Amino acid sequence: MKITAIKTFLPSIGTRNRNLIKVETSEGISGWGEAYSIGPDLSVRPIVEYLAHWFVGEDPRRIEYLMMKTHQQFRFPPGGTGLAAISGLEHALWDISGKAAGLPVYMLLGGHVRDRVRVYHGIGGKSAAEVVDAAGRFHALGGYTAFKLSPFRVDPDASRWGRVCRAAAEFFEAIRAGTPDDWEFAFDPHAKIFEPVRALQLANALAPYDPFFYEEPLRPEHTPSWARLRQQMQVPLATGECLYTRWEFADLIEAEGADIIQPDICVCGGLLEMRKIAALAETHYISIAPHNPMGPIATAVNVHFAAATHNFKILEFIDPTNALWKDWVDDPYLPKDGYIEIRDRPGLGIEVNEDALQEDEFHHWQRTCPVRPDGSTGYI
Repeated sequence: MKITAIKTFLPSIGTRNRNLIKVETSEGISGWGEAYSIGPDLSVRPIVEYLAHWFVGEDPRRIEYLMMKTHQQFRFPPGGTGLAAISGLEHALWDISGKAAGLPVYMLLGGHVRDRVRVYHGIGGKSAAEVVDAAGRFHALGGYTAFKLSPFRVDPDASRWGRVCRAAAEFFEAIRAGTPDDWEFAFDPHAKIFEPVRALQLANALAPYDPFFYEEPLRPEHTPSWARLRQQMQVPLATGECLYTRWEFADLIEAEGADIIQPDICVCGGLLEMRKIAALAETHYISIAPHNPMGPIATAVNVHFAAATHNFKILEFIDPTNALWKDWVDDPYLPKDGYIEIRDRPGLGIEVNEDALQEDEFHHWQRTCPVRPDGSTGYI
């Protein structure tokens, strides 16, 4: 079997663009992958098309070989955009390999260690009452009992920090009072906090109400700050969506800078790389809650990773009933009772509706950083 062609698609969810990749073979078996739109959104496609020259003519089942060859031929670290392209291509190789063997991808990874994969959903609201209502709607929709939201109730760039922390605590207390005791709520400051001591103060404010985890309060670049923060905190500390490859995660893991890591399978290097990251984490008793604000192909890849990975914790998930990508896949993975059931189907277990992807719907979308009262910019 040889790779004969690689195609790219750039559909969108609302104003957000998604890079989808199809790999075709001489045996008529095709595989699909999804690359993170790490930005600029148009940058991934030309890299995939450039890499196609390295892949065409190769056996798609030689995944370890092809990944090593790709990294070696880059010579320099490929960076976030390059790794996003590599990740999407690599997903498709697993899809092809499973289909060729007549097995689900998780069986190629050693078999499933669980029968279903727990998921959580992001929620929001202007008040605790609105958050409680949103959580109830999602529970009715897919049985969700775990959620993630921002802790900020007042502008963190323009308010006294003690007020920011007090408002977050009051907000969480009210959410707890309005929801079942066994529901989980994680909080994501989205790396907006510059000083580690402020991240600790906010964590301490949330701690009495038992957050599921506290995600990425700081930027990821300085690992020693993460290590010190974790040593002082009383709630689980999570991070990793902005880190790439096992080498970057190795630094964080060795420094004991997180309780939960959150690699993104669409940007860290792919499923194989994610498995290597998971193995490193397992040796330090660290669990994995993959970052997945993505579409149905990325979710499928994550489900197979989670099915075969013992230290998996929970998967981020966007419900397609509230998005526009439900037509991309004829039978997407959907939760029931807060879990996604694994499937005994070859490959990734989904069929992509290519007709729904024929016309690109590119949107010129850009994250916009806040402007502080003094005119300087804040973190997004």
